[in-house]
Amino acid sequence: MGRSRKFKDKGCYVHTTQDGHGYLNALLLSLLEGIILLLRAVYLAILFLPCIVMAPFADSLSHKFRNTWLCVVRLTLEKAGPAFIKWGQWAATRPDLFPQDLCRELARLHAKAPAHSFTFTRMTIERAFGRRLPEIFADFEEEPIASGSVAQVHRATLKYRYPGQEIEPIVVAVKVRHPSVAEVIRRDFVLINFLAKISKFVPTLKWTRLEESIQLFAVFMMSQVDLAREAAHLSRFIYNFRRWKDVSFPRPLYPLVHPAVLVETYEQGESVLHYVDVEGNKRIKSALAHIGTQALLKMLLIDNFIHADMHPGNILVRLMDDEPHKQLFGSRPQVVFLDVGMTAELLREIDLIY
Repeated sequence: MGRSRKFKDKGCYVHTTQDGHGYLNALLLSLLEGIILLLRAVYLAILFLPCIVMAPFADSLSHKFRNTWLCVVRLTLEKAGPAFIKWGQWAATRPDLFPQDLCRELARLHAKAPAHSFTFTRMTIERAFGRRLPEIFADFEEEPIASGSVAQVHRATLKYRYPGQEIEPIVVAVKVRHPSVAEVIRRDFVLINFLAKISKFVPTLKWTRLEESIQLFAVFMMSQVDLAREAAHLSRFIYNFRRWKDVSFPRPLYPLVHPAVLVETYEQGESVLHYVDVEGNKRIKSALAHIGTQALLKMLLIDNFIHADMHPGNILVRLMDDEPHKQLFGSRPQVVFLDVGMTAELLREIDLIY
């Protein structure tokens, strides 16, 4: 009995000691996280200071000064990180809320967000698939063709699986997640949510329900971080639109799918803005409006699975007639939806109303 009791006491002592170490580690981690958040808050405050100070004079001083301020706003959002870049992309699509020149400047964020190094791209791909880059791709463009808030895209050519196989090379888009993007987004939303809580005490801002909308936006942003989830979304959209010739999505190329890397078919096309901005082409514009409206209504009312990030950078248009002599007005447009990491579904209660 004595030994048993002694063993029990010893066990309890060890268990208590381990709990003490665990508590101390948790305390140190919380303290470290608090310091990181404080430093991040100071960094953002200093970063946004120039555009805030310049803002009151943006309308009253010269046209050159306003253009400088617009450029400062865009560069500030780029430096601030993915959450702010995503906000800038959204703001660029809302000329009903923001000045036209600001929307035009922020539209550059749709495909020209800051990119990470090729060294990181190579390391991420090789770590994700357990093979060296030349073993997977016959050709790989080091310069990204586009960079968004969460990831950047490189064009590449898949290596033949069987040597001597006479098939056309498969050109692919390789989407690679930016470094530490999940942690940056999480910390930024902690800070933004803190400001939203404070806004409750401002009478004129109570009705905006900022905290709820920010939390919802945070969920959408975090859903984009997992590129394997985006691959699943692509497969679902492809199935939903399998009978539509006017709508297309990139096809994920399994097994080259990972939470940090997504290899998909490379889709040719021009940004939808090209057709919106160019004068004329009324038939093409009318067709695009019809296709876009019908596709959105199908997502919303039939499939209850909606592409929630349809800014111009994520919508390509290509003409389905390939003959070189074919004139523009004799061609039929096809819409290609990209970047489907951010999706939405209606709640059952709302769905029943429709």
